[in-house]
Amino acid sequence: SLGQNVIVIVPGANLLLNFEDLKMASDVISKAKVVVCQLEISPAVSLEALKMARASGVKTLFNPAPALADLDPQFYTHPDIFCCNETEAEILTGIPVGNLEDAGKVGHMLLERGCKLVIVTLGEEGCMMISVEEPIPKHVPAGKVRAVDTTGAGDSFVGALAFYLAYYPQLPMEEMIRKSNCVASVSVQASGTQSSYPYRKDLPQDLF
Repeated sequence: SLGQNVIVIVPGANLLLNFEDLKMASDVISKAKVVVCQLEISPAVSLEALKMARASGVKTLFNPAPALADLDPQFYTHPDIFCCNETEAEILTGIPVGNLEDAGKVGHMLLERGCKLVIVTLGEEGCMMISVEEPIPKHVPAGKVRAVDTTGAGDSFVGALAFYLAYYPQLPMEEMIRKSNCVASVSVQASGTQSSYPYRKDLPQDLF
């Protein structure tokens, strides 16, 4: 149906990325403001990148996509932020996410597994955030828009969040999430994945 996403992954070069490549990039990783990892490269390589970033005091954001039911438990404890969508949340916890309450249950379970801050993205409903510091789930709604193509919305959200973590680290997390929701909601109003991502100049300037 219109606005629902269908994704085909062709791993190709992604699966060729290995520990040697990480070693060669260690200088870049250690000097970064934020490192984002997910599972389109080998999980062991992703985990090592998170560990390297962590050891250098770099902020880490992990998006378990595509999700694995038997995810290495270290993926819960190493990132500063663990961000998943409803489908990924269900694969990881066995809890189907149909509403905010379900998202809260997922969040609690992931905190129990060692996560520090969990964000569950809920499409047009925005996000649910929960953390060790604030263990009461908090809903961060998204503005209502007409979705044309939601493919890539999650990546758009994660990319925007990484941007705010890097360039506006003083913003409260809820505000970063709200702004990232806005960027993602712009991306779903255009067709395509990369092609739907807005340039900074095309976004409301109060996001910066």
